[in-house]
Amino acid sequence: MAEPVYPVSIKGVLVREGRVLLVRNERSEWELPGGRIELPETPEDCVAREIAEETGLQVDVAEILDSWVYYIAVARKNVFIVTYGCVTGSDQAPVLSHEHNRLGEFAEHEVADLRMPDGYRRSIAAWFDRLRTLQPTE
Repeated sequence: MAEPVYPVSIKGVLVREGRVLLVRNERSEWELPGGRIELPETPEDCVAREIAEETGLQVDVAEILDSWVYYIAVARKNVFIVTYGCVTGSDQAPVLSHEHNRLGEFAEHEVADLRMPDGYRRSIAAWFDRLRTLQPTE
């Protein structure tokens, strides 16, 4: 029996001023910016490139957050998703690319009500938790 083969998509969780950056796809789902890895790039290079292409923002990739296989029902295919926490020093506004129909920045409590795969919600929650532990206490 043949081993399953999945496309690999590398996504980034970018929180700026307490809000996570999301893009909306053609299925009207909110998702993390990112996309397919291209050989010979590393996953970290991939997510930085994809975020720049999709939003115009330059990011530093901090750490891996999660991975899972996501079944896209309308496409009838599985995609292997890997998420990374990302940071940026830029205060420029993100720019919507042609790949998505909307771009938004959402507070942590707003994410629960958005239409998106649960894996993205998990990754967003994990990065908000991690960022809280990285903040110096006063």
